[in-house]
Amino acid sequence: MSIDCSFPAPPVARRIPQVLGIHGDLRRDDYSWLRDKDAPEVLAYLRAESAFADAMMQPTHSLQEELYREMVGRIKEDDSSVPFRRGAHLYYSRTEKGKQYPIMCRKALAPDAVEEVTLDLNALAAGHPFFSLGAFTVSDDANRLAYSTDVTGFREYTLVTRDLRDGSEAAERVPCVSGVAWGADPGEVFYVAEDEAKRPYRLYRHRLGTPVAADALIYEEVDALFRLHVWRSRSRAYLFAMSRSFTSAEVRYVRADRPAGAWALVAPREKDHEYDIDHRGDLFYIRTNAGGMRNFRVVTAEVADPRPERWTELIAHRDEVMLDDVEMFAEHCVIHEREDGLVRLHVTDLESGATHHIAFPEPAYEVESEANVEFSAATYRFRYESLVTPASVFDYDVRARTRALLKQTEVLGGYDPAAYRSERVYATAPDGVRIPISVVCRRETPRDGTAPMILAGYGAYGIPYPVTFSSSRLSLLDRGLTVAIAHVRGGGEMGKRWHDAGRMMAKRNSFTDFVAAADFLAKVGYTAADRLAIEGGSAGGLLVGAVLNLRPDLCRIAVLRVPFLDVINTMLDESLPLTVGEFEEWGNPKILEHYAYMATYCPYSNLRPVAYPAMLVRTSLNDSQVMYWEPAKYVAKLRAIRPDDTPLLLKINMDAGHGGASGRYDFLREIAYDYAFVLAGLGCTDVALAADEAAVAGGPVASLGGSARRRADAR
Repeated sequence: MSIDCSFPAPPVARRIPQVLGIHGDLRRDDYSWLRDKDAPEVLAYLRAESAFADAMMQPTHSLQEELYREMVGRIKEDDSSVPFRRGAHLYYSRTEKGKQYPIMCRKALAPDAVEEVTLDLNALAAGHPFFSLGAFTVSDDANRLAYSTDVTGFREYTLVTRDLRDGSEAAERVPCVSGVAWGADPGEVFYVAEDEAKRPYRLYRHRLGTPVAADALIYEEVDALFRLHVWRSRSRAYLFAMSRSFTSAEVRYVRADRPAGAWALVAPREKDHEYDIDHRGDLFYIRTNAGGMRNFRVVTAEVADPRPERWTELIAHRDEVMLDDVEMFAEHCVIHEREDGLVRLHVTDLESGATHHIAFPEPAYEVESEANVEFSAATYRFRYESLVTPASVFDYDVRARTRALLKQTEVLGGYDPAAYRSERVYATAPDGVRIPISVVCRRETPRDGTAPMILAGYGAYGIPYPVTFSSSRLSLLDRGLTVAIAHVRGGGEMGKRWHDAGRMMAKRNSFTDFVAAADFLAKVGYTAADRLAIEGGSAGGLLVGAVLNLRPDLCRIAVLRVPFLDVINTMLDESLPLTVGEFEEWGNPKILEHYAYMATYCPYSNLRPVAYPAMLVRTSLNDSQVMYWEPAKYVAKLRAIRPDDTPLLLKINMDAGHGGASGRYDFLREIAYDYAFVLAGLGCTDVALAADEAAVAGGPVASLGGSARRRADAR
């Protein structure tokens, strides 16, 4: 197939050598000048890269439109969430056809109550190419709303308070706020402010109607490894402030009705001790991993004296079971456990002491808590979904042990889950460890090595890769693709030790796990190397970048979204958001041993003049978690050293942050773009893209792959 099109030449970034040295090692960086976000030359280069990517993707324009229409056609555009009770109101959100953002609403509990719009995000987003809602919390008397918004994508949230009785808003605006909680007094709100590196570090008390400059500073976290958080217990009795690093924590508390008093300390921070806390009656319930019990246990402590030496064990530590979360209610307790990579709910009736588990039927799935706001509720609300089951909201009656389905997300167009197959299989890593892989495909998809596949991964921060449903993904599955997730070490699928085995000086396990997963899937016939695409975002982009350096022959194409690729340079820059805190995840390159280890896998540092797969690399100009210049530098360097004309595209959203487009329709446009790249690259459509040389010449369009044949506060 050929297309008579005139393509622009691939952008070529200027080389301005900068020699950087540490530990006696000199590193040359030709593209550090791309860090100057305000420089006209930098902006021009970024726009040129996006224009080049769009030109290369032009042959897929009709396919993109087809995919976009399919994805929009599956969603119920006029929809609403399941209402949840808070006090005398039911709260919910709804969407309207053609509008990008939800409308936040509530109704009084009376049968004839009319809807109140608490916040119309579409109105707030008017005139802004990007919009994000952060905090959204209502005062105890239900008359005031504290909310925060970001209109840049840089996570610059500004706190606003609104009177829900008349819609008026206070004149005070508090910038750079990360967390918000009301006290018992509806005229007083607590918030955490960020420093210049976007680290939440100061807790303030604000009295409505008074100047922000007069706000009382309650606590300042001075250790740059720690981030500060504030919240209110479900019992409404206490306010908590937690200082947390990646390996330890420290919690302070005060009665919500006496917030001017001294905030007491639960347990002082100590190395490798993480804990969190909830409240019921005269007791605090504490999830703790003190004493090397990495997967946590649960203890109780008297509110009057919660010192660790007085803790009483409630649930013992188990090596094979990770305790993810503890939720306390007036009459029951729900603990989120994770065993063999899967979540289960452990429910205890606190009146009788009887305990049981809620069972789930599928081989791979996800369970998360929904809005369980009322402390006295007799039921527990959760959301269940899997690779084939749409998100389903249940109320679970703790005493009767029955569940009621309140809503399952509608998938329009005749979706039949029986037409698809979900599996959990295991690869074996080089050191013998079994690596879980979640797989979904249509039931008729062959297993003879001919099926195209996308393999995704993340593997960082102890965060499990969610096994969730996506109606957009059906556009891939229905075209014969298999989608798989490699649950590599560094994530949290198998507990804290799974995280430990893929961070710091064990980080390379994440990469070799992913390679083992890809090789296994090809070996047993799910796909083949020339039918495989791999993808990852953020820290998952680091995973993919490192894997491509290890095994550039592993796959045919790769998609890297907001990828963390310039590990050494970023971790040497303590002025950047996240850097200092993440010394406990990646290491500190100012320490020779850490630097030497990072140097073995840093994707940018280890690019080589070899044939890489075709790549689509995505970033956003206002990303505060992985700065745009990391993928920009990576693409510029790879263009300069690669020996072939394999397609290499850098797509930049100039108006967004880490998550890409904020509007629901705009986001689907981005997904359609990425899917078109994958489908064209794997030969799943008649449309193809130009290789870079053909783009320069305006000549015939080659198959994607060219001469090479071929992923809170975290990254």
